[in-house]
Amino acid sequence: MIIDTHVHLDDERYREDFEAVMARAREASVEGFIIPGAHPSTLGRAVELCEKYDNIYFAVGVHPYDLEGMDGLDFEYYASHPKCVAIGECGMDYFRLEGSDEEKKAEKQRQETAFRAQIRMAKKVKKPLIVHIRDASHDSKMVLLSESAGEVGGVLHCYNADEELLSLANEGFYFGIGGVLTFSNAKKLVHVLPKIPKEKLLIETDGPYLTPHPHRGQRNEPSYTKLVAQKMSELLELSSEEIERITTHNAQVLFEGLTKH
Repeated sequence: MIIDTHVHLDDERYREDFEAVMARAREASVEGFIIPGAHPSTLGRAVELCEKYDNIYFAVGVHPYDLEGMDGLDFEYYASHPKCVAIGECGMDYFRLEGSDEEKKAEKQRQETAFRAQIRMAKKVKKPLIVHIRDASHDSKMVLLSESAGEVGGVLHCYNADEELLSLANEGFYFGIGGVLTFSNAKKLVHVLPKIPKEKLLIETDGPYLTPHPHRGQRNEPSYTKLVAQKMSELLELSSEEIERITTHNAQVLFEGLTKH
């Protein structure tokens, strides 16, 4: 059994063949799904899916690229839903910083302010964080530590292989591993993977994005977590069954409320 801990099932690209996507997931033994919050406009669809399917859960949060959607979002309302298991995805992303130095500085500050607010909300409602970090490892880590985010812990979604972040395992953070691990240019992640404590590993797709080899260029979907598990098995010299058991147990420990099978 696999739990896909990060998949945007509320994305429009799944609407046409949603049942077929879910059927393929079942065939691949994927039996749990977490929809992260990214833009508030998709939260309604996420809740709708969670209320229809027993094994789909969601998080409420705002991606650093969608911060204009934070105003007016009732975090506590969504966090009180019985299928809400986390706050996020929230974090810091410097990949697309543009403009003058002053404009870049202002954008970094805007992201930090929103990130801190969501960490505080997670602590208030006592739910773990789903953290998005891209080209902002040091600053993100400093924010997490200064806000005592370890009180609730969480997952570093799509872990970027920066070894500076490994110490967050001691702060209650897990590491989401997805299709990037199968890429031919993922040498850094391949090298770092064995350094992550096994009890802190999670599997994710980030579907419809980051499709693993050999399906790159196609829409990603939960059934492809099997390919991630196989690659982890190869690199960690464990059976795929053991990888699935470990990562499923880890997900159930971190995200309280997930159905225990």
